[in-house]
Amino acid sequence: MQRQLNLILNGKGGVGKSFFATNFVQFLKDQKLAHVAIDTDNENSTLKRFHPDARFVNLADTRELDALIAAIESDRLVVVDCRAASTDVFLAYFTELGVFDLLSSLGAALTVVSPVNHDLDSVEQVRIISKAFDSRCRYLVVKNQALTEQFTIYDASKTRKRLLNELDAREITMPKLHDWLVASLHQVNLPVGQAIQHEKFTLMDRQRLKNWQRQFHEQINAVREFLVPGDA
Repeated sequence: MQRQLNLILNGKGGVGKSFFATNFVQFLKDQKLAHVAIDTDNENSTLKRFHPDARFVNLADTRELDALIAAIESDRLVVVDCRAASTDVFLAYFTELGVFDLLSSLGAALTVVSPVNHDLDSVEQVRIISKAFDSRCRYLVVKNQALTEQFTIYDASKTRKRLLNELDAREITMPKLHDWLVASLHQVNLPVGQAIQHEKFTLMDRQRLKNWQRQFHEQINAVREFLVPGDA
């Protein structure tokens, strides 16, 4: 596939969708990979705060979702940060419009990026999405270590077994970043990659950010073919 649409989607709030999105978009910028970033969170708009060049789509207006397809029609790589409680909105839109047929006609692949944590609800959201989309897309599960390094519920779930054994899903880890660093990033509205050079952060904290970024980039590069269009 020569075009790539990444939906960062999990209806459970607080699982790390926007944190992944802002730092993945910075990864694309660091790699000089052309892309379109789209924020759909009308309350927090974290992606657009951290990356002012990101576009905004209001999920309350179904027709605005057409901007996703228009973007992938004109650009090779589109990244969408899907707000919490939006799973039903996206599933309904994909059904109503026949989005998979459109993506196929454009030579575009879809990857659903679903962060999960220790919470059963986050795993249930992945089950709902994978049941609806089945084998028509690719799945990347992001184990977010912000709250825990134990993913007992997800690891033991039938959902994980199906993802790995039937749907050829991939898994990566998003390493934990100290709470005070996350808070400071939100104060200056900067992703890790930009904050490394910011005067607000001490030498030691900049080193912590560099170490986090290195680990994050290693994880992304391990599944690059799921997130970046071919030959990019």
